[in-house]
Amino acid sequence: MATEDKNRATAAAILPLVGGAANVSSIAHCMTRLRLGLHDRSLVQDDALKAVPAVMGVVEDDTYQIVLGPGTVARVTPEFEKLVEEGKAEAPAPSSAPQTAEELAAQGAEMRAARKAKNATPFKLFLRRIANIFVPLIPALIGCGIIAGLNGLLVNLGWLTSVTPALAAMASGFMALIAVFVGYNTAKEFGGTPILGGAVAAIIVFPGVANIEAFGQKLSPGQGGVLGALGAAVLAVYVEKWCRRWVPEALDVLVTPTLTVLISGLVTIFGLMYVAGEVSTAIGDFANWLLSNGGAGAGLILGGFFLPLVMLGLHQALIPIHTTLIEQQGYTVLLPILAMAGAGQVGAAIATYFRLPRNESIRKTIKSALPAGFLGVGEPLIYGVSLPLGRPFITACVGGAFGGAFVGFFNQLGDAVGSTAIGPSGWALFPLLDGNHGLGATVAIYAGGLVVGYLAGFLATYFFGFSKELLAEFNVPQEQAAPTATPDPAPAAATAKAPASV
Repeated sequence: MATEDKNRATAAAILPLVGGAANVSSIAHCMTRLRLGLHDRSLVQDDALKAVPAVMGVVEDDTYQIVLGPGTVARVTPEFEKLVEEGKAEAPAPSSAPQTAEELAAQGAEMRAARKAKNATPFKLFLRRIANIFVPLIPALIGCGIIAGLNGLLVNLGWLTSVTPALAAMASGFMALIAVFVGYNTAKEFGGTPILGGAVAAIIVFPGVANIEAFGQKLSPGQGGVLGALGAAVLAVYVEKWCRRWVPEALDVLVTPTLTVLISGLVTIFGLMYVAGEVSTAIGDFANWLLSNGGAGAGLILGGFFLPLVMLGLHQALIPIHTTLIEQQGYTVLLPILAMAGAGQVGAAIATYFRLPRNESIRKTIKSALPAGFLGVGEPLIYGVSLPLGRPFITACVGGAFGGAFVGFFNQLGDAVGSTAIGPSGWALFPLLDGNHGLGATVAIYAGGLVVGYLAGFLATYFFGFSKELLAEFNVPQEQAAPTATPDPAPAAATAKAPASV
């Protein structure tokens, strides 16, 4: 089957299982997940959806998230969008909708209350918005980061000296203007005019700000970085919305953009750039202090608690911190430590494979998901194996903690291990590694951390990851697993809705 046909077939298989085109209110995707806004969550057929071959798992949050994996999700999403558009054009709205204004209002109030109680805490909404701003930037960060790593290697070896300046320009161009892209996405996310957000954020990277003095100090181009761009664009959105309310329509097209750029621009130059610059510096100093003084302990905590963040989809909220560190130091020292969580997950999955020799279904899931796990894509193993089983998820976190402690220990000794970009993890992070003591030492420390994470995750899971009850329930042939399952069992590929007894 051609790749395009395969992607369309996957989209066609998913659509009816989420209630059809009429039930889809919004469509988006991140690195690994198709994120759907749904009118009626009860129309989704979870078990059937998990059984679709390309689906690695599902996550219910403010959006319904279907884990398809990197690459696949970017190809399936456009096909899904086409099918939804075709379906909405052909079919009328569902006839089961409320018929009276009172019924509609009651149903809407009930849905809003339920969603708000479950998902819409101010903190979680804030984190999701931040993630929505930075996630679209990840492909460029990855591409430019790999080119930067390649350029650094060529410079150190003294090869292709006529080419390395061009590679440096390719690698640095995006990072030099990243504030503009952040401003654009921020205004879009907060309901303003995107180009106005980009215009205000562009002030931060304009070379001419070096001639301006604020708080008794000369400003420098880029001061405040992505955090300053974020604040400037948010301010621009609020100024724009205020203008839309009060400026007469006849003057709106002239006055609103002018006042938006003028007011938010002045505040950015004479306030936000300085404040955001201090905050950015503090973030860099704290990260260095944490690993220099906390070392193994800090790595233990960061590596151990990162898997739950991935499970909740909140790990993307760390992107601004990574980006700030890359802007300041050329690499983020946090990502290699956090990547150890994936190593612990891989070790736990391998141990599960050996502990459940009779369950061919789970073993098949592990074999198919391990390659992605080694490359740092942990969601298939999380949602298909460790989380449904319960204890193996905890022991996977233990493996990540030990791997993080290993890398953190060397940071405390002065051997910083960082990544020049964000997004990849596991083995895929090797081309992006950088540090302060040469590439060889950096690669060796990171590789050592992966090995420690694999071993710790394996040993913790093999010896402590399975109770007698868990083995009795899952270490049986597939055809015998159904009668012994709990009242709300998971089908074949260990896709239980709640973790088993731990």
